[in-house]
Amino acid sequence: MTTEHLKSKFAEHFGTETEQIQVFFSPGRVNLIGEHIDYNGGMVLPVAINLGTYGIVAQRNDRKVRLMSLNFEEMGVLEFSLDQIAYDAKMDWANYPMGVFHTLQNEGFAITRGFDILFYGDLPNGAGLSSSASIEVLTATILNQYEAFGIAPEKIALLCQKSENQFNGVNCGIMDQFSIANGMAEHAVLLNCDTLDYEHVPATLGKYRIVIVNTNKKRGLVDSAYNQRRKECEVALEMINEADGGHQYNTLCDLTPSDFLGFTEVMPDNVYKRAYHAITENDRTLQSKRALSAGDLIAFGECMYSSHESLKHQFEVSCFELDTVVEISRGQRGVIGARMTGAGFGGCAIALVHEAHVDEYKAVMAKLYQEKTGLQASIYIAQISGGTARVE
Repeated sequence: MTTEHLKSKFAEHFGTETEQIQVFFSPGRVNLIGEHIDYNGGMVLPVAINLGTYGIVAQRNDRKVRLMSLNFEEMGVLEFSLDQIAYDAKMDWANYPMGVFHTLQNEGFAITRGFDILFYGDLPNGAGLSSSASIEVLTATILNQYEAFGIAPEKIALLCQKSENQFNGVNCGIMDQFSIANGMAEHAVLLNCDTLDYEHVPATLGKYRIVIVNTNKKRGLVDSAYNQRRKECEVALEMINEADGGHQYNTLCDLTPSDFLGFTEVMPDNVYKRAYHAITENDRTLQSKRALSAGDLIAFGECMYSSHESLKHQFEVSCFELDTVVEISRGQRGVIGARMTGAGFGGCAIALVHEAHVDEYKAVMAKLYQEKTGLQASIYIAQISGGTARVE
């Protein structure tokens, strides 16, 4: 939808003159590499993308907030008061922006007046591209601008993570909100999720495109498997520290792959494999940073393939559908790298595809994926975007 169409939809639902309306855009994110290591003290390398969430906004003269989403138009306009905010299951998707209002007020940011906000997102729901974080950072950015709070993007990310953790009860990490708030066009964000140290890494893809393939596989195992993998990583670290009386490691990713060679006999097979993935994935992320900075897309693509193999065989969070996407990608012209992205057991895979072969890739992927899995893939072309901001 164009911004003019969104403004007209806003006026239709809220009756506000279009001259009073401002438009904001908040990207989604894709993690290029660095999977399942955010809780192991490792580095991640996400990018903000040009698929995301629009917010069409007008400030009110009272303390009422009215919200509507064109993605859930059947729910109509939902409203609450700034003076009485509490999680409400009946508010459904609106609990994400509500949580941000609640969190900012609890942190001492005085919101003086209410808002009318119309949301529209072109991110596929449930695909692991962070639609909830996109809405949260969008809401915080709107409040930050209208109320002139002067909150830095890094702080916005932390406030939005706190909102999702405490108000919505979702135990998410910081990567999604951080990369969305701090995104930069043609750059990835190299982030240490432990320390929040970060840098923008040039990610000039030239004639290559990021193609996102949503497997449309329902992800039923994610929560239980996530908890199990996290526990196995914790056990690995305990065993390494017990075996090494002199050096105590704070996180698995404090070890290099060569450091880890000395501990291969001290843990059972499943624990060893989880640690092996975390430590080598962290190393791949740093290799990827060097490759992107040097413009070596072939080396970066090889890191993507290696990452997927490790997630499949060592961390065991892939699935037939994700493996099928990567396998089909490997066999196509113009593809230099592919991997699953996100928690696993479904969701999305990404591929780097030369622009001359994108249409062919999409057609072949759609045909072969359905033949092999019985499911229809949803395929998107994404560009690396800047972070959440007002649309001029």
